[in-house]
Amino acid sequence: MATPEATQALADAIKNIASALAIGLSGIATAMAQSRIGAAAVGGIVEKPETFGLIVVIMALPELIVILGFSIAFLLKA
Repeated sequence: MATPEATQALADAIKNIASALAIGLSGIATAMAQSRIGAAAVGGIVEKPETFGLIVVIMALPELIVILGFSIAFLLKA
């Protein structure tokens, strides 16, 4: 039978792995989104330079994924 200390250590280890996955996978997803949006943004700016402001906002949206991943990791650690 597992001791309470061993059970707590296992729970902490699982929380740490889940936190790492939350940040790591959200970072990978953001990188994939940024690469596709970036390629399309360059083409959009070349065709219509007046859309530069909108494209900058669209380029910033995937960063929300990382912020949400960080938030989830923070909540798991609490």
